[in-house]
Parts: sequence; structure tokens; C-alpha cells
Amino acid sequence: MSSSPARPPAADVAHAWTQAPYDDLDALRGFAQSCDLITFEFENIPAPALDVLAETTPLFPDRRALETSQDRLVEKTFLAGLGLSTAPFAPLDDATGLDAALGETGTPAILKTRRFGYDGKGQARVMDRAGADAALASLQGAPAIAEGFVRFSREISVIAARGRDGQIAAYDPGENIHRDGILHTTTLPAALPLGQRTDAVLIASRILNALDYVGVMGVELFVTPQGLVVNEIAPRVHNSGHWTQAGCAVDQFEQHIRAIAGWPLGNGARHANVVMENLIGDDVARALTLAGEPGVQIHLYGKSEARPGRKMGHVNRVTGPA
Repeated sequence: MSSSPARPPAADVAHAWTQAPYDDLDALRGFAQSCDLITFEFENIPAPALDVLAETTPLFPDRRALETSQDRLVEKTFLAGLGLSTAPFAPLDDATGLDAALGETGTPAILKTRRFGYDGKGQARVMDRAGADAALASLQGAPAIAEGFVRFSREISVIAARGRDGQIAAYDPGENIHRDGILHTTTLPAALPLGQRTDAVLIASRILNALDYVGVMGVELFVTPQGLVVNEIAPRVHNSGHWTQAGCAVDQFEQHIRAIAGWPLGNGARHANVVMENLIGDDVARALTLAGEPGVQIHLYGKSEARPGRKMGHVNRVTGPA
């Protein structure tokens, strides 16, 4: 559902589509009653809207998973409560708490809005106390969290699914490269020893079980000399899992539908090495040239306007057998 007047790209392949504000309760109920099953792939949905949908129609994942991931402080507290390693963190409600928060995290640190941040938005870096006030002011008074820097050698993510019966299937960890806070590439296989690959999958499974989760989730982690540190979770199919379209018999999108529909989960085994590259903004103009390259899949999202920082599509390059 959307308040935008623009026709969504997915409408071209949908039997029907509904467009209304999230606080339009009549529209929510009408939408729910027209469905056998509801899911979502966007985190910035008001959690009360999910309650209205779930009144009449099965909804997966549920409200708890959304609320946990929507608020960075709630998310970090949840992960730490599972005994998982995270960046040092502290709540930061206003400037009076800045010294105490940085005392917990140390510097350098990153100040982040607790909600509505993605692709590097709602963040400000603090290298020392002298620059902290300006960094906090850039968040424009939004409730925030301070996070200490994590010294990592690489960033990885695990895409994992949990079915309605509790069955879990996970894909191999992918190695991620970001540019300007936006995912640029995901490479499979990640340059990790087998033990760390196994640990990453076990961490994702632990999170899924703790949330009694149903569906596909992305779990982002840092690789450090001390072990794996969980960065954040995303209760949805994930950009860093798009490689599964070229690398697996059952990709993350089908896996999500299998999970929420109560079907057996597909095998997450990888049959090919893949590099996924996002097409950001004007990168989409390269699509025709890229289409001529061997081993390339192109996926365009049908968005009407290319803007700086906007994900317009992605490319999967098969680089060899697994």
C-alpha cells in the first residue's frame, strides 16, 4: 500500500492493487479481506497497521519482527539479549545525554536515528567530541542511538528462511561492498573460512528462532579478529540476497513465499559463484551494454525516474560453478 499517486511497478504483474495511506483503516480492512495471506517487504510500515491486517488474515512475518527491526535501539538490545556481539551502543535522546552516550561507545562513533534510516540515511559520523554536537544537530532532533566503530575486515550477510513449522534453510554468506552507504556488490563465495561461514548461519538461525519468525530475513554481520559482530537485521527479502536468482535452484523470493505459505523450504545450496551489482541512479543506462556480457542476468525494477542513490535494478554475473 502506498500514499504515492504513482502507479507502482509491481501493479503491472498484480491481479489487483490497493493504494491508500497506512492510517486508512477501512482500506486496510478491505485489502486484508481480499487476501488469503499477507506479507511485506518494507520496514517503514506503522506497526498498528499490521494489527488491523492481522485481524482477519494470516500475516507473516508478524508485528514483533517488524517492531524489533524498526528501532535501532530495540534491535541492538534484542541482539545483545541473545548473547550476540554487536557494536557498543547507547541511547541518545538529546544533547544532554551526548557525553554519557559517547562515554559508553567511545570515539570514533556513529550517531543514527533510531527509526527510518536506510542506505546510509539518518547517520552522522563523530570522530571526536569536538564534532559531536554538530553531528547530533544534523539528525534534527530525532530520537537517536550512538554506536561505536567496529574494526572489521569485511562485511557479510546471511539470507535465511524459517517456515511456519519452524524449519530453517539458509543460503551461503555473501561478501558485501558498500559505496556511500549503499550496497554496491555482493560476492559469492565470501572469503571466509568454513568455520565462520557456519557461525554466520548459526547466528541467523538463532535470531529467526528467537523471533518465532516466518519468512526470509537478511542478517548483516561484520567480520572482526574477535569473531562475527551482528550489524542489523531486515525482516524481508534482502538486496544482498538477489544473487540467489542466479546461484540457487530456489531463490530468496520463492523461498519467502514457500515459508509463509507453509510449503517445504527449498534447499539453499549454491550451484554457481555469483557477483551481484546494484544499478544505482544513472547506472541503469548501462543495462543494454551489460546485456551483451556472457553470464549476466539483468533485473530492472520499472521505476519511472533515475535519481542519485536510487536503486533502479541489479545485475547478477555468474563467474563459475560453485
